[in-house]
Amino acid sequence: MALHFTATHPTGYTLSTDPRLLDPATIHRWLSEESYWARHIPRTTVDRAIANSLNFGIYAPDGRQAAFARVVTDRATFAWLCDVFVLPEHRGQGLSKWLVQQMLAHPDLQNLRRHLLATFDAHTLYQRFGYEPLDRPDRWLEIKKANPYPAS
Repeated sequence: MALHFTATHPTGYTLSTDPRLLDPATIHRWLSEESYWARHIPRTTVDRAIANSLNFGIYAPDGRQAAFARVVTDRATFAWLCDVFVLPEHRGQGLSKWLVQQMLAHPDLQNLRRHLLATFDAHTLYQRFGYEPLDRPDRWLEIKKANPYPAS
């Protein structure tokens, strides 16, 4: 397992996998209020997901959280990229492309048999990095809960 991975963007943003740098409140707020896939997700669920994932935080030059992604992985055969977002005030600077590029370069995610993700509207972003529709979707099954996080 690699030590914390860091990189610096030409615009001064920093990427790190150090979980101590994450702003869980910002991550939870965005996922629970803005995302289409985790609307109303409880903070305790976000905290547990972060604790059990390889996390990628991007931080503005002032140190505040600007973007986030996490990878669910065994670091040997499989990785699932999820919960990817760039906060609106930091968009338009190429951070999403840089985030995916840096995630794919992470030493613990090399030579895996499979990288997966699901997206509603960002196919072109991910396809430029080699992601493709499932070759054999008929082989995949899921258990899906339509509304796992109902509004309180």
